Amino acid sequence: MRNRRCKFRSGLTLVELVIAMTINLLVVLAVGALLVGGNRAWQNTYNSANKKLKQDALATTVAFGSVGRKANRLNYTIYKKEDGSYVPALPITADPEEVVSGDAVEFRYWDVLLDEKDSHQLMDVTKTATAYAFFYLDGDQLKLDYGPYPPGAVPVGGGSKNSSGVITKVLLAENVSVDKDSGLGAFSHTTVGGKGQGSVRVNIILTDPEDGETIRVATATLMRNIWPR
Repeated sequence: MRNRRCKFRSGLTLVELVIAMTINLLVVLAVGALLVGGNRAWQNTYNSANKKLKQDALATTVAFGSVGRKANRLNYTIYKKEDGSYVPALPITADPEEVVSGDAVEFRYWDVLLDEKDSHQLMDVTKTATAYAFFYLDGDQLKLDYGPYPPGAVPVGGGSKNSSGVITKVLLAENVSVDKDSGLGAFSHTTVGGKGQGSVRVNIILTDPEDGETIRVATATLMRNIWPR
């Protein structure tokens, strides 16, 4: 008998080729799904961190804290807005300690160096500040005005906001509201014996009009400068 040698042809059959292509296609689809999911997650994270709502909250916190820290503890005023005029917010009870709140706060601070002609570099005790920063609610917007002091943002004892001499106007946040359940305004401080203790708080709610997301901005600033002593 003759030995018959089996000859095997190299290569793939059509079925094997289809199976290999299917496996490769599944791998490509899986990798593509991972890339798309990762990109979508990154985009959502980026949008969440950089959306205007977050930027407004950050701008408010930074401005409020930086201005308050350099302000004169003995020369600031919280105001309530009534019929277009600003009235100093005062304690309404006889309690020795009370939380007083309003719709605006005026910080006063120094934005110039000491008198270089004065060899002792003594400050004039009558100059309790040279500039002001006025945080106030205007409808659903939180705004900030910078200007020289005196005269300041509001006349002594209250009145209409000063519109002349304002150096800079800043829009800090939009779609702003206050927590009505708390019974407090946007700005508050604690008074002892009718006098503020130099720690002013801001408590507002920012709302994204597109998706309804809200952020509560609740922070405080402590005024350390006291002049005259």
